[in-house]
Formats: sequence, structure tokens, C-alpha cells
Amino acid sequence: MKLKRKAFLLFLSSLLVIGLMLFLPAGSFSYWQGWLFIAILFIPCLFVVFYFLKHDPRLLERRLKFKEKEVQQKWLIKISTFVFFIGFLIPGFDYRYHWSNVPVFLVIISAIIVLIGYSIVFFVFKENSFTSRTVEVYKKQKLVSTGPYAIIRHPMYLGVILMYLFMPLTLGSYYASIFSIPMIFVIIFRTLNEEKVLTRDLKGYKEYMKKVKYRIIPYLW
Repeated sequence: MKLKRKAFLLFLSSLLVIGLMLFLPAGSFSYWQGWLFIAILFIPCLFVVFYFLKHDPRLLERRLKFKEKEVQQKWLIKISTFVFFIGFLIPGFDYRYHWSNVPVFLVIISAIIVLIGYSIVFFVFKENSFTSRTVEVYKKQKLVSTGPYAIIRHPMYLGVILMYLFMPLTLGSYYASIFSIPMIFVIIFRTLNEEKVLTRDLKGYKEYMKKVKYRIIPYLW
């Protein structure tokens, strides 16, 4: 019950914060791209919360931990939080002052790609119960090399990158896309640091890296 309450409080508070960040700058509830984004982000999120409360509550517990142990990760979180908030404020102002004119078809396509990214993250969670929000290795944690992990070493970050790249266009803003670029670099640095931790603390990870050569994008990196 404590985990369920904590999960839904975080869900509701996130919904409130994102809603305020979108609609206050927009100055209107007619900002349909904002409603679309909230729908594709929070309706699947609710499903994910219910699913893992039933099938893998330990994963939810790990996902609700926010305190990083690695110094480099602490700095990356601070940078990404700042960029995240700025990036979410711009689309509302963009809507209010008509800076961008993103075609409806591009908004819809971007929304679909965001959902694809979200789906990748969900399947990664199903495959690996130790997909923590923080970079650390838990007791009794085992190496996972099946499913998406058989193709790339960090499949969750592929889903996250797709989401970050196409969220601004889903929200109808070209200008907010500028803030997607720093987030990509944050993910790259996070990945490199995470691999150092996993190589150091997770049994078999060095051998896994030799077997699966690509980190996030097959045949590229």
C-alpha cells in the first residue's frame, strides 16, 4: 500500500507540474498539442504503474529512487533537470506567440514516435527488473543479455532519446527542439559513466560488452 500510494502521488504530482508548465505559458486551455502530449505520456504511464504494481513491484521501488550515488551522475541530473524545465516551458510560449507553425501531420507522426519510444522503455522494464532510475548495481543483480539487450547494451536510452527528440514537435514547437540536443549529450555521458560502474560492479559485464558491441544505436554507437 505504501508503494502504491507513493507511485500514484508521484503520478498525480507529475501530471500537475507538466500541466502547469504547458498551459500557464500558453495562456489557454485550447492548446490542443498540450492535451495530446499529456494523453500519450500519462495514459500509458498509468498502465505501466498498474502493470508493475501487479507483476514486479520491486522494479517500481527502484524506479522511485532518485538519489544518485555517483558524483558524475549527480551533476548530469542537475543539468538535465534544468534543461528539461526550460524545454517544457518554451512550447507553451511558442503556442501563445505563434513562433512555430508545425503541421498537424508532423505533430501526429511525432506523437506516434514518442509512443514507440515509450513502448521500448516498457519492454526494457519487462526484460530487466533491475532497470533502476539511479546508476548502481544491486545485491543479487544478474546480467541481462536477452530481448533488446541482445542487440544493444542500453535499449532504454534508445527509447528515451526518441521521446526527447520528438516531444517538442508533438507539442508543436520547433524552438523547443533546441533543448533536445543537450539532453542527448547528457544521455551519452550518463551511458559512458554507467558502463564504468557496471564493468566494475556487475559480474560478466566485460564479457557482455565484447559480445554486444553497440551501446544505443545498432551499427553506429
